[in-house]
Amino acid sequence: MGHFQKTSTFSAHDNAVNLAEAVRQAAIAGVAQSPAGQKAHDAAEIAFHRAVVSSCRTNNSSQGLSESLQALRALGATP
Repeated sequence: MGHFQKTSTFSAHDNAVNLAEAVRQAAIAGVAQSPAGQKAHDAAEIAFHRAVVSSCRTNNSSQGLSESLQALRALGATP
């Protein structure tokens, strides 16, 4: 889920999303194939998308905002 297109216009936003993606990947790297593992995976996805939404708001960017809001809704979370 955590893919984005880097732009040169919003480098602060790009850096924030890169960091959030690195954290997300590290969190899901060793997740077990179990109900608890699925919850851990979902939590990592939620944290990533909340970070994207926060960065969009902080850096006045819309890049990835609608996708992350949609993903949060699909995961049953709020921004």
